[in-house]
Amino acid sequence: MEEGFVQSASQPAPVSKKMLWAGWIMSALPVLLLVFSAVAKLIKPASVVDGFVRLGYPESLILPIAILELVCAAVYALPRTSMLGAILLTGYLGGATASLVRVGEAFWGPVIAGVLVWGGLFLRDPRLRALIPLRREPA
Repeated sequence: MEEGFVQSASQPAPVSKKMLWAGWIMSALPVLLLVFSAVAKLIKPASVVDGFVRLGYPESLILPIAILELVCAAVYALPRTSMLGAILLTGYLGGATASLVRVGEAFWGPVIAGVLVWGGLFLRDPRLRALIPLRREPA
């Protein structure tokens, strides 16, 4: 009797096309944001350099952080490694949030990006829905 419930809880319902599309759109937004941010860092306009200095980071970290953004975005964008990418992006966006809080600037951007990362992945990946069921099946 208990066995049937465990089996159904570990296998989420199939994803509807609407849910899948919503998940991919939600997932694409932070990826595009990170790619845009990384390209801006690679170009290094004065505003990017000034922003790094304002946050207390040396200009020498612009290139490594741009590469980190691109790698995290790529790992997240690939379905096979998206869960690892979400974990990496959580760390990256958490650091961005902490940096902004430390200097007293608005920190909602990285927080919203993090919600989009996990929300999009939740909608498009049945493995994550199996780990985090939002509702229980009746016994």
